Amino acid sequence: MSKRIKLPPSFPALVQAYFGEYLTQQRALSPQTIAAYRDGFVLFLKFAEERLGKAPAAMALADVTPELIMAFLDHLERQRHNSARSRNARLAALRSFLKFAGHRDVASLQVIERALGVPVKRYERPMFGYLTRDEMLAVIGEPGDSWLSQRDYALFLLMYNTGARVSEVIGVKAGDVVLDASAACVHLHGKGRKQRSVPLWHTTVKTLRAWLRANPELTAAAPLLPNRDGKAMTRSNVAKRLLLAVRTATVQYPRLSQQRVSPHTIRHTTAMHLLQAGVDISVIALWLGHESPVTTHHYVEANLAMKERALARLNEPDAKIQRYRAPDSLIDFLRTL
Repeated sequence: MSKRIKLPPSFPALVQAYFGEYLTQQRALSPQTIAAYRDGFVLFLKFAEERLGKAPAAMALADVTPELIMAFLDHLERQRHNSARSRNARLAALRSFLKFAGHRDVASLQVIERALGVPVKRYERPMFGYLTRDEMLAVIGEPGDSWLSQRDYALFLLMYNTGARVSEVIGVKAGDVVLDASAACVHLHGKGRKQRSVPLWHTTVKTLRAWLRANPELTAAAPLLPNRDGKAMTRSNVAKRLLLAVRTATVQYPRLSQQRVSPHTIRHTTAMHLLQAGVDISVIALWLGHESPVTTHHYVEANLAMKERALARLNEPDAKIQRYRAPDSLIDFLRTL
């Protein structure tokens, strides 16, 4: 009895497996990242349908040619006025799918390799922004008497201490902070659902202890720094509160009015100040939860002791710091953040 020949998966089946299994289960990407990939793919399929005269369900991998991809990217720039950065992000999503498809449909490897040859577009990257130490401390400010003031003080102090992404800091639960004097740290849940622990300053520990004492209703599963309704803050919540803090700090530091200060600016600021303190770049990459430039698909978790030694070299907010001029290599590193 002859064996049945296993047919390669169809294009629709590959797309479904890519989004339904690979991105969600194997790579464990965040819903926001998956949504961005999905939106880019929808744009591509609509463009391909119009150009090829084929419904997406009738497409095959052989239809995804370099010519079609280049035409789609040109369409994004000319008709949709996408920036080079957005164009490259759409291309990255397509390349990710094609690499996945190559593992599922070996017979189409030649077609896939040709499509993967479409290059990214070079563009002038804007200079990143970061704050001086004095500007950062002015933005953090002092805790006032109101609940909002105390929460915002704890929020910005925690962001500066950890260099956390905004998605990470709003995801911190009350049970994620360890406030023991001997091993004070916060457990952050980063990209790809990867976790890391970052040590805390004594100042941060003291602030969070006071915050938790003043808000005993915060259970271990509750957001550490909630909104007025007790729910987790949103990205826009954090951005708006930061904008208000920057406006207040501008009175003391007028230069801030000329800068675009976002939550990610605080992350850059933490990185720069660690570098200024002489902390090794590789340790900072681990601290911030970055994929290694060498092993780009792996997080390498540093042990807490290494991070504590690094933190000890970065002065707390009430300490003085000497003037420092950063070498060019630091700029190059920060551009990868």
